[in-house]
Amino acid sequence: MTEGRARRGRGGGAARRAERSAISFEVAKFIERKIPNLEILNEEALEIIEANAETVLEEIGVNFTENPEALKRWKDAGADVEGERVHLPKGLARELCKTAPSVFTQHARNPERSVVIGGDNLVLAPVYGPPFVRDVEGGRRYATMADFEKFVKLTYMSKWLHHSGGTVCEPTDVPVSVRHLDMLRAHMTLSDKPFMGSVTEPSRAQNSVEMCQILFGKEFVAENTVMTSLVNINSPLTFDATMMGALEVYAANMQAAIISPFIVGGAMAPVSAAGTLTQVLAEVTAGVAYSQLVRAGAPVIAGAFVTSIDMGSGAPTFGTPEAGQITLGMGQLARRLGLPYRSAGSFCGSKLPDAQAAYETANSLNMGLLSGVNFMLHAAGWLEGGLVASFEKFVMDADQLGILHRMARGVDVSEDAQAMDAIREVGPGGHYLGCAHTQANFKTAFWRTNLLDYRPYETWAEDGSPDTQALAAKRVASLLSQYQAPSMDPATLEALDAYIATTKENTPDSFG
Repeated sequence: MTEGRARRGRGGGAARRAERSAISFEVAKFIERKIPNLEILNEEALEIIEANAETVLEEIGVNFTENPEALKRWKDAGADVEGERVHLPKGLARELCKTAPSVFTQHARNPERSVVIGGDNLVLAPVYGPPFVRDVEGGRRYATMADFEKFVKLTYMSKWLHHSGGTVCEPTDVPVSVRHLDMLRAHMTLSDKPFMGSVTEPSRAQNSVEMCQILFGKEFVAENTVMTSLVNINSPLTFDATMMGALEVYAANMQAAIISPFIVGGAMAPVSAAGTLTQVLAEVTAGVAYSQLVRAGAPVIAGAFVTSIDMGSGAPTFGTPEAGQITLGMGQLARRLGLPYRSAGSFCGSKLPDAQAAYETANSLNMGLLSGVNFMLHAAGWLEGGLVASFEKFVMDADQLGILHRMARGVDVSEDAQAMDAIREVGPGGHYLGCAHTQANFKTAFWRTNLLDYRPYETWAEDGSPDTQALAAKRVASLLSQYQAPSMDPATLEALDAYIATTKENTPDSFG
């Protein structure tokens, strides 16, 4: 047993007392699909796209900017390097991808919250990256650390979210040079679900690894994945030194990275689905291959963030059929590579948690389930094209994620589910409300919302005729009022705070 694991096992008297007095709430296990994936591409289409992606890597190549070490790695691996342009012989990237695991476990500090990423599993994580937040009281405003902590608490309290995420919003009241330390501390102390590390600078990725070594123990981190990170490719076909530097840190330490192009169709990729899939596949395979050059066996997730563009305004659009086609197609291509897949989320372009937000979000969430996504970032809270993290939309989305859990179960055809005894008991012209089968199963037979309003009109009107945003605001307040932090060993917390204090002392403040 490692030092970190032993600390968590003992916890001390204060930790045990806190655990006994903690408010109990239900948290669902990550989704294990019992339904087939929707495959939109036939074998011929898949082979065409794969062949075209190989041609892109060989003839056009990819840029690795301001990263001499990466260029050396590629040259040693057999690539043709011209300046910062890397041309990969056909088959090289796919061969390198073979050492990446198809399934891996990300451990949480509470072992019951650990998640398995890959296979038929789906892990749901909250929104990532918005500089603004919105709620009914304060409207749209720049995010603060207090807002960030509220989102971490809501994620912890949300039944259907399995993962604490990363930069749930950007706390702009903390210098960018050190805010990653405060964000990681919030994830580590306010929740016991798994979380993501920093990628905004390689040294911040290293800070993330070192903080995890304090939380879990150095030996445990050396042998296990305890973090996921988001490494975006600068589409088209460019890998910058900042993101690749972070990837190098995580791969070297056997921590996971989502390697994900950021695609706005018509701007950063072709307007056609087949052309976009070709470029996305080329970028993903090059990125995953590079992670394996850093360290063979490093866990990675093949990502595809996909949206299209409104050719009238230039704004990104979400929940569109074209984005759905690419999400589905990339799922097939990722499975053929033998890699876990990240895509979809609660995407919408709406400024408010309104009907537009609901339609676009529902389209994207359902497409993610059907496409075989294994890790869904942005599953709750996304608003205004990702510029805003909305508290009300967060709980609206989190509620709907329960539907994905229920859909993923498939159709139960056990003897009890066949309900033949009930059909015989009721017979022609009867009803099922009082029959034995209904009485035995009614508590669990149907998914039930914790938010939406199904009351009669009169009751709803007497209550002030609240719309969904008003109901969501009450839900946010209710969850936060019930929140109680999970217990943590005081010595671990003291060590984390000492590390953060020392790092901040040695890091100049910067808001740029």
